[in-house]
Amino acid sequence: MKHFLDLATWETNELKHILDLAVHLKKEWQTGGNRPVLSNKILGMIFQKPSLRTRVSFEVAMKHLGGSAIMLGPQEIGLGKRESIPDVARVLSGYVDIIMARVFDHAHVTELAEWSRVPVINGLSDDTHPCQAMADLLTIYERFGRVEGLKIAYIGDGNNVAVSLLYASAHFGLNFAIATPEGHELPQTVRDKVTEIKSRSGIDVLETTHPQMAVEDADVIYTDTWISMGQEAETAERLKTFAPYQINADLLQQSKKSSIVLHCLPAHRGDEITDEVADGRQSAIFQQAENRLHAQKAILVHLLTHR
Repeated sequence: MKHFLDLATWETNELKHILDLAVHLKKEWQTGGNRPVLSNKILGMIFQKPSLRTRVSFEVAMKHLGGSAIMLGPQEIGLGKRESIPDVARVLSGYVDIIMARVFDHAHVTELAEWSRVPVINGLSDDTHPCQAMADLLTIYERFGRVEGLKIAYIGDGNNVAVSLLYASAHFGLNFAIATPEGHELPQTVRDKVTEIKSRSGIDVLETTHPQMAVEDADVIYTDTWISMGQEAETAERLKTFAPYQINADLLQQSKKSSIVLHCLPAHRGDEITDEVADGRQSAIFQQAENRLHAQKAILVHLLTHR
């Protein structure tokens, strides 16, 4: 049984199969609807953090594929507080066919997987966001007709989104540049993990503190919020630190005219990205958001039909 917790632990050919499946399922949906390949399957969704895209996209994905989903918020489950994580995993495994968890501590989702008898999907943790990265790859593929050989530039915090994007780039052959302020770089453990994947794909990885250097010749420019859930106490300091890392029209001019802009949302407009860019002709942000639905369909189908 396979869990979807972290792209670093997956084989490249398996992830390419999921991307191909996402392309197929999206086309199928657009030309008459998806076949009910997950008929009578139930997804249990555990949320420590609220979300618009994660909640709706997973629930709609299951409905499109003939299954259903159950929402379990903090009031129903207090992971490791009201009830132990092993107990939650073993109880839910007897009720549902697959589990998705959106958590703070990555150890919570890995412990769920350790004790679960059904596949577990990481809907987001403080360490990684693998579902988002697959939606990003789908968006890039749709815009360029390929992913291999392109360059992606990530501007901002070396957070969970940046980590999964780096792993995805290494698997799929995208050159990766990241510009972060000092003290907000990618964790060393991530650099160590990506080394083996990178050696197979031969991609270039650039780490810098200069956004202009990162976006040079980039095909994709990506940003995320500077203040994630749980970091609200650092707001004033972070706004000051990250101010030079805004995606705006001036920075966009330093890149290719054909480049696209991505943001995993929610966006704090006027901070990490301007309205002019978010709503501009190079923005693929809302196509990217829609693709959460179709990428996650592929993850669900792969996990439930390849057991």
